Amino acid sequence: MCRGLESLPTTCLERAKELKDLFVSLLQKSDHSITSQSKKNDKLRLNADEPLKWKESFDDLLSSQNGLCLFRAFLHSQFSEENIAFYLACEDYRETKPSKLAAKAKNIYDEFIGSDASREVNLDHVTKAITKENMEHPNLSCFNLAQAKIYTLMEKDCYPRFLKSPTLLELSRKVKLTNCT
Repeated sequence: MCRGLESLPTTCLERAKELKDLFVSLLQKSDHSITSQSKKNDKLRLNADEPLKWKESFDDLLSSQNGLCLFRAFLHSQFSEENIAFYLACEDYRETKPSKLAAKAKNIYDEFIGSDASREVNLDHVTKAITKENMEHPNLSCFNLAQAKIYTLMEKDCYPRFLKSPTLLELSRKVKLTNCT
């Protein structure tokens, strides 16, 4: 089920390393924003308040490119990266052209839900059965129930653990100190 670091997209691994470097810089500096040059020559900017916003809600975390990447790296370290990968695949699926729905739905189902799925997500039998039924006539909402279950799992289990992770706790503490000076 776990394929190691090579299962993460290279861009996400590079971005996670950049974020780690930025967070280390943030912990060492007292200014309110840090800018780093990425390998692609685009500016990666982290506002010092951004990590604090991630604590406000799970949606705030997911809507932040930096937060999402750090959360994905955290999930990988917890051997549950398939959850966010499935969630993001479902989000991407909703943007699919009608002519490509069936093929894309099959790929998502085979990778995350089917009995031989390479990155199987933890879904109850009823949700799996409903999703399998939905696969007979794929539409933009065929994964809605399964995605909602995984979202809830991440929100109730993974997200609280992420908020308690040593990296985020230390970063938040330093950001609070920086904002007070």
